[in-house]
Amino acid sequence: MQDDAQPRNDPSGKSSDLVSRPPNPLIRKLDSLASLSDADRAVLEKISADTRSVPAQTDLIREGDAPNGVYLILDGMACRYKRRSRGARQIMAYLIPGDFCDLDVAMLKEMDHAIGTLSACKVVQIPLDTIQELLRSHPAITHALRLATLVDEATLREWLVNVGRRSAEERIAHLLCELLLRLQAVGYADADGYAFPLTQVDLADTTGLTSVYVNRSLGSLRERGLIDISDRHLRILDLPRLQALAEFKSNYLHLVRKAAA
Repeated sequence: MQDDAQPRNDPSGKSSDLVSRPPNPLIRKLDSLASLSDADRAVLEKISADTRSVPAQTDLIREGDAPNGVYLILDGMACRYKRRSRGARQIMAYLIPGDFCDLDVAMLKEMDHAIGTLSACKVVQIPLDTIQELLRSHPAITHALRLATLVDEATLREWLVNVGRRSAEERIAHLLCELLLRLQAVGYADADGYAFPLTQVDLADTTGLTSVYVNRSLGSLRERGLIDISDRHLRILDLPRLQALAEFKSNYLHLVRKAAA
């Protein structure tokens, strides 16, 4: 198997994701956490309108840089990460459409981690004063953003369990289950699959494994009829069995309100 977690036989380099894009994943995400008014939605649309395209494997901001506003991901996938002095990388979070890259990070004098793209992304850089005005004037948005931050913290706790206590296969399986639910919540996944730009190196740097173990784990999940990866798209063939393998419980994502709706 090649180094990517998926083949590179798509000459365009584009995702084969077949899911239609929602008009604004930020609005969809926050609307699932709190009851937003039309005025709330309008202001979210306004602050997320000035997008720019960023290539894959590009740093939005590096460790040690002075923050200048807050980044919002509207398409593609990015990550928070740190590097050791010899270059080894640890990915600490995936940032998907609708995610702010640390809402309060602009309050810091310098970054203690880096934020970089894993795939081609559409990104908005929002000034700090715009964020502060948003929080002052729109309590429902403030409430939703606070809940989103709590979900980020809960997800980080789950990732610590993943690296510390799960086997190689369980770590990969858990991550694939998590991404399915998170992407479904913002309209970027169908019932059992989603665009999958991650390479085996990305997965290794996320799960604390080597690329060899990631390769073996993905191969085992395929052989057991649990997943299929082709043309940069992941299909989960048996979600209940994959969740059972990973002991996956979605409560830390706090998607109950959306599911009920």
